[in-house]
Amino acid sequence: MSVHPFARPAGAQHPRVRDLFALRKDGSPGRIMVEGTWEHDRLLTTPATIEALFWCPEDGTPDPKILARYAERAEEVYRISPKVLARMARKTRSEGLISIARLPEWRPHAFRFTNRSLVLVADGVEYAGNLGTLIRTADAANADCLVLTSKRARPSHPAVYSASRGTVLSTPIVEFDDIPAAAAWLRSHRFRVHLADPAATGTYRVPQYDGPTAFVVGSEGSGLSRAWHDEGFDAVSIPMLGQADSLNVALSAGILLFEARARKEGW
Repeated sequence: MSVHPFARPAGAQHPRVRDLFALRKDGSPGRIMVEGTWEHDRLLTTPATIEALFWCPEDGTPDPKILARYAERAEEVYRISPKVLARMARKTRSEGLISIARLPEWRPHAFRFTNRSLVLVADGVEYAGNLGTLIRTADAANADCLVLTSKRARPSHPAVYSASRGTVLSTPIVEFDDIPAAAAWLRSHRFRVHLADPAATGTYRVPQYDGPTAFVVGSEGSGLSRAWHDEGFDAVSIPMLGQADSLNVALSAGILLFEARARKEGW
Protein backbone atom coordinates (compact mmCIF):
# COMPACT_ATOMS: atom_id res chain seq x y z
CA MET A 1 0.00 0.00 0.00
CA SER A 2 1.28 3.47 -0.85
CA VAL A 3 -0.09 6.31 1.24
CA HIS A 4 1.69 8.99 -0.71
CA PRO A 5 3.21 8.98 -4.21
CA PHE A 6 6.45 10.35 -2.79
CA ALA A 7 6.62 8.28 0.42
CA ARG A 8 10.20 7.19 0.93
CA PRO A 9 11.63 4.39 3.05
CA ALA A 10 13.65 5.67 6.02
CA GLY A 11 15.96 3.57 8.16
CA ALA A 12 17.43 4.28 11.57
CA GLN A 13 20.33 6.29 10.10
CA HIS A 14 18.17 8.52 7.92
CA PRO A 15 18.68 12.20 8.88
CA ARG A 16 14.96 12.73 9.49
CA VAL A 17 14.75 9.64 11.70
CA ARG A 18 17.77 10.78 13.69
CA ASP A 19 16.10 14.17 13.99
CA LEU A 20 13.01 12.52 15.45
CA PHE A 21 15.09 10.49 17.91
CA ALA A 22 16.45 13.76 19.29
CA LEU A 23 12.98 15.31 19.37
CA ARG A 24 11.60 12.25 21.17
CA LYS A 25 13.92 12.70 24.11
CA ASP A 26 13.01 16.20 25.24
CA GLY A 27 11.61 18.15 22.33
CA SER A 28 13.25 21.09 20.63
CA PRO A 29 12.24 24.75 20.38
CA GLY A 30 9.43 25.28 17.90
CA ARG A 31 8.67 21.63 17.13
CA ILE A 32 6.83 18.77 18.80
CA MET A 33 6.41 15.02 18.30
CA VAL A 34 2.84 13.82 17.64
CA GLU A 35 2.06 10.13 17.99
CA GLY A 36 -1.12 8.08 17.41
CA THR A 37 -4.41 8.34 15.54
CA TRP A 38 -6.44 10.68 17.76
CA GLU A 39 -3.40 12.92 18.11
CA HIS A 40 -3.21 13.21 14.32
CA ASP A 41 -6.96 13.79 14.06
CA ARG A 42 -6.52 16.69 16.47
CA LEU A 43 -3.48 17.89 14.54
CA LEU A 44 -5.57 18.20 11.38
CA THR A 45 -8.00 20.56 13.14
CA THR A 46 -5.21 23.08 13.67
CA PRO A 47 -3.25 25.15 11.15
CA ALA A 48 0.02 23.62 12.37
CA THR A 49 2.54 22.60 9.73
CA ILE A 50 3.47 18.91 9.67
CA GLU A 51 7.15 18.79 8.75
CA ALA A 52 7.34 15.03 8.41
CA LEU A 53 4.97 12.07 8.75
CA PHE A 54 6.36 8.62 9.55
CA TRP A 55 4.11 5.60 9.05
CA CYS A 56 4.53 1.90 9.61
CA PRO A 57 2.01 -0.17 7.61
CA GLU A 58 2.63 -3.27 9.76
CA ASP A 59 1.51 -1.54 12.97
CA GLY A 60 -2.22 -0.96 12.71
CA THR A 61 -2.19 1.64 9.95
CA PRO A 62 -5.64 3.30 9.73
CA ASP A 63 -7.98 3.40 6.76
CA PRO A 64 -6.08 4.46 3.61
CA LYS A 65 -8.38 7.46 3.05
CA ILE A 66 -7.75 8.72 6.59
CA LEU A 67 -4.04 8.09 6.23
CA ALA A 68 -4.02 10.02 2.96
CA ARG A 69 -5.48 13.06 4.77
CA TYR A 70 -2.53 13.05 7.16
CA ALA A 71 -0.06 12.66 4.30
CA GLU A 72 -1.58 15.54 2.33
CA ARG A 73 -0.78 17.92 5.18
CA ALA A 74 2.81 16.73 5.55
CA GLU A 75 5.78 18.32 3.82
CA GLU A 76 7.57 14.95 3.80
CA VAL A 77 6.27 11.38 4.17
CA TYR A 78 8.37 8.39 5.16
CA ARG A 79 7.70 4.67 5.47
CA ILE A 80 9.44 3.02 8.43
CA SER A 81 9.85 -0.54 9.66
CA PRO A 82 8.39 -1.95 12.89
CA LYS A 83 11.92 -2.00 14.32
CA VAL A 84 12.46 1.70 13.67
CA LEU A 85 8.97 2.49 14.96
CA ALA A 86 9.72 0.64 18.21
CA ARG A 87 12.76 2.86 18.73
CA MET A 88 10.82 6.03 17.92
CA ALA A 89 7.63 5.42 19.86
CA ARG A 90 6.98 6.73 23.35
CA LYS A 91 3.51 5.19 23.63
CA THR A 92 2.80 1.46 24.02
CA ARG A 93 0.71 1.66 20.88
CA SER A 94 1.35 4.45 18.40
CA GLU A 95 -0.85 2.89 15.67
CA GLY A 96 2.00 3.26 13.20
CA LEU A 97 1.83 7.06 13.05
CA ILE A 98 4.36 9.63 14.24
CA SER A 99 4.83 13.19 13.02
CA ILE A 100 6.98 16.23 13.61
CA ALA A 101 4.78 19.34 13.84
CA ARG A 102 5.72 22.99 14.19
CA LEU A 103 4.49 24.86 17.22
CA PRO A 104 2.91 28.27 16.56
CA GLU A 105 4.81 31.40 17.61
CA TRP A 106 3.09 34.01 19.79
CA ARG A 107 4.48 37.50 20.37
CA PRO A 108 3.67 39.48 23.55
CA HIS A 109 2.96 42.68 21.62
CA ALA A 110 0.30 41.00 19.46
CA PHE A 111 -2.28 40.58 22.26
CA ARG A 112 -5.25 42.85 22.91
CA PHE A 113 -7.05 42.40 26.23
CA THR A 114 -10.43 43.41 27.69
CA ASN A 115 -12.07 43.25 31.12
CA ARG A 116 -13.07 39.66 30.27
CA SER A 117 -9.47 38.64 29.71
CA LEU A 118 -7.95 35.85 31.76
CA VAL A 119 -4.30 34.81 31.82
CA LEU A 120 -2.54 31.93 33.56
CA VAL A 121 1.14 32.30 34.46
CA ALA A 122 3.08 29.08 35.11
CA ASP A 123 6.30 29.74 37.01
CA GLY A 124 8.97 27.04 37.12
CA VAL A 125 6.69 24.09 36.33
CA GLU A 126 8.91 21.01 36.33
CA TYR A 127 6.93 18.20 34.72
CA ALA A 128 5.83 18.08 31.09
CA GLY A 129 2.60 16.28 31.99
CA ASN A 130 1.62 19.06 34.38
CA LEU A 131 2.50 21.71 31.82
CA GLY A 132 0.30 19.97 29.26
CA THR A 133 -2.57 19.80 31.76
CA LEU A 134 -2.14 23.51 32.55
CA ILE A 135 -2.39 24.29 28.83
CA ARG A 136 -5.53 22.16 28.55
CA THR A 137 -7.00 23.87 31.62
CA ALA A 138 -6.27 27.34 30.23
CA ASP A 139 -8.02 26.34 27.01
CA ALA A 140 -11.03 24.94 28.89
CA ALA A 141 -11.47 28.21 30.84
CA ASN A 142 -11.12 30.25 27.63
CA ALA A 143 -8.02 31.99 28.95
CA ASP A 144 -6.38 34.43 26.56
CA CYS A 145 -2.95 32.87 26.96
CA LEU A 146 -0.53 30.95 29.14
CA VAL A 147 2.60 32.80 30.26
CA LEU A 148 5.76 30.85 31.14
CA THR A 149 8.44 32.15 33.52
CA SER A 150 11.41 30.35 35.10
CA LYS A 151 10.78 27.73 32.44
CA ARG A 152 11.80 24.16 33.21
CA ALA A 153 9.34 21.91 31.36
CA ARG A 154 9.20 22.84 27.68
CA PRO A 155 6.06 23.11 25.53
CA SER A 156 7.92 21.10 22.88
CA HIS A 157 8.26 18.02 25.11
CA PRO A 158 6.29 15.13 23.52
CA ALA A 159 4.34 14.48 26.74
CA VAL A 160 2.88 18.00 26.57
CA TYR A 161 0.93 17.18 23.42
CA SER A 162 -0.93 14.24 24.94
CA ALA A 163 -1.50 15.90 28.32
CA SER A 164 -2.86 19.02 26.64
CA ARG A 165 -5.06 16.93 24.32
CA GLY A 166 -3.41 18.77 21.46
CA THR A 167 -4.34 22.24 22.71
CA VAL A 168 -0.64 23.13 22.85
CA LEU A 169 -1.12 23.86 19.13
CA SER A 170 -4.00 26.29 19.66
CA THR A 171 -3.47 27.86 23.10
CA PRO A 172 -1.32 31.01 22.91
CA ILE A 173 1.85 30.53 24.96
CA VAL A 174 4.15 33.45 25.76
CA GLU A 175 7.57 32.99 27.32
CA PHE A 176 9.54 35.61 29.25
CA ASP A 177 13.23 35.42 30.10
CA ASP A 178 12.73 36.94 33.53
CA ILE A 179 9.92 37.57 35.99
CA PRO A 180 10.16 41.40 36.08
CA ALA A 181 9.59 41.48 32.31
CA ALA A 182 6.49 39.29 32.63
CA ALA A 183 5.19 41.39 35.52
CA ALA A 184 5.76 44.63 33.58
CA TRP A 185 3.89 43.19 30.58
CA LEU A 186 0.90 42.29 32.75
CA ARG A 187 0.91 45.72 34.40
CA SER A 188 1.07 47.44 31.01
CA HIS A 189 -2.20 45.71 30.11
CA ARG A 190 -3.85 46.66 33.44
CA PHE A 191 -4.00 43.10 34.79
CA ARG A 192 -4.84 42.46 38.40
CA VAL A 193 -2.35 39.74 39.27
CA HIS A 194 -3.06 37.13 41.97
CA LEU A 195 -0.32 34.84 43.26
CA ALA A 196 -1.50 31.34 44.16
CA ASP A 197 0.06 30.74 47.56
CA PRO A 198 -1.16 28.10 50.07
CA ALA A 199 0.12 30.33 52.89
CA ALA A 200 -1.94 33.37 51.85
CA THR A 201 -4.55 34.56 54.33
CA GLY A 202 -7.06 35.71 51.69
CA THR A 203 -9.00 33.08 49.78
CA TYR A 204 -9.59 33.05 46.03
CA ARG A 205 -13.31 33.81 46.63
CA VAL A 206 -12.64 37.35 47.87
CA PRO A 207 -11.52 39.25 44.72
CA GLN A 208 -14.16 40.51 42.28
CA TYR A 209 -12.25 39.62 39.09
CA ASP A 210 -13.97 42.48 37.27
CA GLY A 211 -11.02 43.53 35.11
CA PRO A 212 -8.21 41.77 33.23
CA THR A 213 -7.21 38.95 35.60
CA ALA A 214 -4.04 36.87 35.88
CA PHE A 215 -3.19 34.01 38.21
CA VAL A 216 0.38 32.89 38.87
CA VAL A 217 0.99 29.27 39.91
CA GLY A 218 4.36 27.87 40.93
CA SER A 219 6.42 24.72 40.61
CA GLU A 220 5.33 21.39 42.04
CA GLY A 221 8.15 21.25 44.57
CA SER A 222 9.11 24.76 45.66
CA GLY A 223 6.11 26.88 44.68
CA LEU A 224 6.44 30.41 43.34
CA SER A 225 9.78 32.08 42.78
CA ARG A 226 10.59 34.75 45.36
CA ALA A 227 10.76 37.27 42.52
CA TRP A 228 7.00 37.05 41.98
CA HIS A 229 6.37 37.93 45.63
CA ASP A 230 8.84 40.79 45.31
CA GLU A 231 6.62 42.35 42.64
CA GLY A 232 4.09 43.23 45.36
CA PHE A 233 1.08 41.41 43.92
CA ASP A 234 -1.74 40.11 46.11
CA ALA A 235 -1.73 36.43 47.06
CA VAL A 236 -4.75 34.14 47.25
CA SER A 237 -5.18 30.63 48.61
CA ILE A 238 -7.51 27.67 48.19
CA PRO A 239 -8.53 26.56 51.70
CA MET A 240 -7.36 23.03 52.53
CA LEU A 241 -10.03 21.24 54.58
CA GLY A 242 -8.31 17.89 55.03
CA GLN A 243 -4.80 16.72 55.88
CA ALA A 244 -3.14 17.70 52.59
CA ASP A 245 -1.46 21.12 52.61
CA SER A 246 -1.91 21.87 48.90
CA LEU A 247 -3.38 20.70 45.59
CA ASN A 248 -1.78 19.62 42.34
CA VAL A 249 -0.74 22.73 40.39
CA ALA A 250 -3.09 22.03 37.47
CA LEU A 251 -6.06 21.37 39.74
CA SER A 252 -5.36 24.60 41.62
CA ALA A 253 -5.16 26.51 38.35
CA GLY A 254 -8.48 25.05 37.23
CA ILE A 255 -10.27 26.15 40.41
CA LEU A 256 -8.87 29.68 40.13
CA LEU A 257 -9.49 30.12 36.41
CA PHE A 258 -13.06 28.87 36.51
CA GLU A 259 -13.92 30.98 39.54
CA ALA A 260 -12.74 34.08 37.70
CA ARG A 261 -14.44 33.04 34.46
CA ALA A 262 -17.72 32.43 36.29
CA ARG A 263 -17.55 35.91 37.85
CA LYS A 264 -16.77 37.53 34.51
CA GLU A 265 -19.58 35.73 32.67
CA GLY A 266 -22.15 35.95 35.48
CA TRP A 267 -22.65 32.23 35.95
